[in-house]
Amino acid sequence: MIASAVPSTLLVTLNLIRAGVALALPFVSEVWQIYVLIFLLQAASAGFTPAFQATIPDVLADEEDYTKALSLSRLAYDLESLLSPMLAAALLTVVSFPVLFGGTVAGFIASALLVVSVTLPGPRPAVQRGIWTRITHGSRIYLATPRLRALLALSFCVSAAGAMVIVNTVVVVRRDLDLSEEAVALTLCAFGAGSMVAALGLPRVLERLSDRRVMMAGAAVMTLALAALAAASGVWGIQWSWLLIAWFLVGVGYSATLTPSGRLLRRSGHPEDRPALFAAQFALSHACWLVTYPLAGWLQSSYGSVTAMLSLAMLSLAGLGAGFTLWPRHDPVEIAHFHDDLPAGHPHIAAGPRHSHPFVIDDLHPRWPEDREIARSV
Repeated sequence: MIASAVPSTLLVTLNLIRAGVALALPFVSEVWQIYVLIFLLQAASAGFTPAFQATIPDVLADEEDYTKALSLSRLAYDLESLLSPMLAAALLTVVSFPVLFGGTVAGFIASALLVVSVTLPGPRPAVQRGIWTRITHGSRIYLATPRLRALLALSFCVSAAGAMVIVNTVVVVRRDLDLSEEAVALTLCAFGAGSMVAALGLPRVLERLSDRRVMMAGAAVMTLALAALAAASGVWGIQWSWLLIAWFLVGVGYSATLTPSGRLLRRSGHPEDRPALFAAQFALSHACWLVTYPLAGWLQSSYGSVTAMLSLAMLSLAGLGAGFTLWPRHDPVEIAHFHDDLPAGHPHIAAGPRHSHPFVIDDLHPRWPEDREIARSV
């Protein structure tokens, strides 16, 4: 076991906060109390998710094992998204809301106990930083790394296509197609099924293809499926069978684009910087959803389903194009580079100012080397 208990303490505390919020929900008597509790719940979740994700690369040092973990994590998330609403609805037929909230509390407490049962690796900051530097450290590394700038563009691509599915499926199925609530559930299941199929196959695919090719292909599938559905619906009207196929393909592309992102974050920072990088990815990707969620609803309500699909497909295409441009085709882990900013005798250039090693943004490497600098070092 690894000796640091800092992440365990953080994760347990955040789980207990979430359990406390769920415990308070049955006693709500005013609308403003719901807003406060939901804010606390989401804030705790926003702290828990990246902190937990950042520990996994240290626990699973082997890249193949880590890739399988990412695949299983995506599979578990999709299953939870599909099964939780149905399970909650089924339970409400036999138990009351307070009992259901009690089950939620028990789940968070069980999660905390599972975290306590193991010793997780903790962040090991190499230097002490000021509060503002600590807040912005992950974002500065993220935005200075070409592959992560591309990841942000692809995250926007995912949010554009995903918002159409998550926000507008109910409207398309119930209003445009005049189908039942069961049809809504099946349509969303098509999206989840596509995501799970992709997640299950990704470990084998990533053994043969680079992250860049897989993620770009996933974003392209997602974008083309949404654009094709918009075009066909504009000519012949929306058909449920087409919607099911398109949502399945969007799910495949969604998972193929998102699942390998942990590999990029792991590769792009020192172990002590990974929590900040995962937090930056969480914050920046959610900023994309903050744009596309209301936009999807506004386009649907103002201009209809076809226009919403086509507009979001174009935004998804813009994200794909930006990602393709920002992510170099040749993206090695080790980069030969030259240091002319360090004094003679500095330990980092003991072998000379021209050297090669796994390159990440840090205090000694504050910016990504340009092509001419790399050529000078070869």
